[in-house]
Amino acid sequence: MLSTILIAILNLAAGIGVFLVACQMMSKNLESAGSKRLKRLFNRAGKSSGSSFAERWIGVGIGTVGTAAIQSSGAVTVMVIGFVNVGIISLTQAATIIYGANIGTTITAQLVALGMFGTGSISSSLIFAAFAGIGAFIMMFAKKDILKQTGAIITGFGMLFVGLSIMQNAMEDFAAMESVKLFLASISNPLLLVIVGAVLTAIIQSSSVMTSIALTMVVTGLVSLDQGIFLTMGSNIGSCVVALLAGLTSGINAKRTALIHLLFNTMGVVIFLILAWVISLASAGEMSFARLFAKMFPDAPQVQLAMFHTVFNICTMLVAMPLTDLLVKAVCKILPDKPAPVSDDEPHLYYFDKQMLKTPVVAIRQLKAEVENMSLLAIENFRRSMHIVKTLDFAQEDKFWATEKQLNFLNRELTQYAVLLSDNQLNQFDHQYLASVIRTSNDLERIGDYAKNIVEYAQSLRQHEVSFSEYALREIEQMSALIDRLYDATMQAYHKLDFAALGRANQIEDEVDVLSDEMQQNHIQRLALNICSPKAGNEYISLAQNAERVADHLINVAKSIRQLKVQ
Repeated sequence: MLSTILIAILNLAAGIGVFLVACQMMSKNLESAGSKRLKRLFNRAGKSSGSSFAERWIGVGIGTVGTAAIQSSGAVTVMVIGFVNVGIISLTQAATIIYGANIGTTITAQLVALGMFGTGSISSSLIFAAFAGIGAFIMMFAKKDILKQTGAIITGFGMLFVGLSIMQNAMEDFAAMESVKLFLASISNPLLLVIVGAVLTAIIQSSSVMTSIALTMVVTGLVSLDQGIFLTMGSNIGSCVVALLAGLTSGINAKRTALIHLLFNTMGVVIFLILAWVISLASAGEMSFARLFAKMFPDAPQVQLAMFHTVFNICTMLVAMPLTDLLVKAVCKILPDKPAPVSDDEPHLYYFDKQMLKTPVVAIRQLKAEVENMSLLAIENFRRSMHIVKTLDFAQEDKFWATEKQLNFLNRELTQYAVLLSDNQLNQFDHQYLASVIRTSNDLERIGDYAKNIVEYAQSLRQHEVSFSEYALREIEQMSALIDRLYDATMQAYHKLDFAALGRANQIEDEVDVLSDEMQQNHIQRLALNICSPKAGNEYISLAQNAERVADHLINVAKSIRQLKVQ
C-alpha cells in the first residue's frame, strides 16, 4: 500500500515537472517568435490611459491576447507591474490588462481538456504527445532561428500532454485506492476546497498546472466536478502570489497593481461562492454549477471544468469592468501615497523595471527607451556645459552634476540588465541589440565625462578671471550647432534603424572634425596676436578636442545599427 502511494506521488511529481517545463518552453519560444507583434501590442497599451470605455476594452484585449500568446498570465501580470512602476501605464489600464490576462490563461485548460478525449490505446493525448518528437526533430535539423523556435513550440506543446499523461496515470493510481477516495470525498466544504486550491497554486506558482491537476482528478474520478470547480476557483487566488511577490520590491503603484490583482480574483471567488450557495438553496440542493455544466457538456467532465474556468473569468471581468474606478480608489486608499516622494534628481530608471525581465522581448523594448532617454540626458548635459563655458553662468551647475550622476547610474544599470536579458532564448536581432546596448550606454556615459571636462574648464576660467574672445565664442556656437545636428541624425538612425540618417550623421561628424582642427589653429593664431590670454587658450584647445570626442561617441551610437540584422 505504502509503495503504491509512493509510486503514485513520484509519478505526480514527474508529471508536474514535465508540465511546468513544457509551459516554460512554450512561453519563452512563443514570446521570442512573436516578439515584434508582442512589442506592438504593449506599445498600444502605453498609448492609452484606460479612462474611456473603449480603452478599457482595449486593455482587456491586450491582456487576453498577450497571455494567450505567451501562455503565462504570471509573466504578463508581473510585466504590467513593471510598466506601472515606471509610469508607462496607469493603474486603471493595468487593472483592465489583468482582467484580460485571467481570461487568456484559460486557454491552457481548454488545450488540456482537448487532449483528454479518446479511449483505448490511441487517444488525443497520445497523438498530441507525439508532437514532442516532431518538434525535437525540427529543432535538431533546422538552420534558421524561426524554424528552431517553431520546433521548440511544437516540442513544448507535445510535452504538455506527456506531463498530463503522467499526471493522469498517477491520479488513476490514487483513484484505485479506496482510502484515498474516501479521504478526498470527505473534503466537501466549498470554502475549504477554495483554500486548498489557493495554497497548492501558491506553492506550485502556476494556476495552469493546478487547473490541469484538477482536470485529471475529475476525469479519473478522484474528485467530483463540484470539488474540481472549487479547487479551480482557489487557483485563481493562489495565482496572485507571483504578482504580490513582484510588487513587494517595487514602488507604491506596483504594490497597488498587485493588490488589484488579488482583490479582483478574490471578488470573483466570493461572488461565485455566494451564487453557488443561492443556487443550492433555491433548488433545495437539486442544482449546482457542476450539474449545470454537466447538462451543457454531457459525458465530457474535462470540458465541463475547462468551460467553467473560462466562464468564471469572463463573468468576473464583466462584473469588475464597471467597478474599475472604485477598485483603483480602494487600493489607493489602502496604500496611500508616501508623503516624501523621491526627487527626480535622484538616480533612477525611467522606463525599465526589473520585473520586466520576466518578459524579455518587452523588456528589450523598454531598455531601448532607456538608452534613448540616456542619450537625451547626455546631450542636454553637453549643452549645459557649452552654455556654462561660453557665459560663465553657473546657475545650472547643480542640475549638471545631478545629471552626470544619473548618466553614471544608467550606464551601470543598462549594462547589468543587458547582460541578464542576453541569457534568455531570443532571436538574433534581440541578441545583437543587447550586445550593442553595452557599448552604446558606455559611449553615452563618455559624452557626459567630456561635458564634465568642459565645465571644469569653465571653473578654471572663472578662477583665473579670464574668458574667451568674441571670435572663439562664435566658433563655440558653430560647434554646438553642428553637434546638435549630429545628435538629431544619430537618434533618427538609432530609433528607426535609418541608414540614410546614418549617412548624414557621418557627413556631419566629418564637419565636426574639420571645425575642431580650425578652432585649434585659429586659436593658436589669436594667441600669437595677443587676442586671447594663454590660460584661455589652453582651455579652448582642450574644449575643441573634447567636443570632437563627443561627436566621435555620438557617431559610435549611430554606427551601432550596422551590427543589427533587421527582422
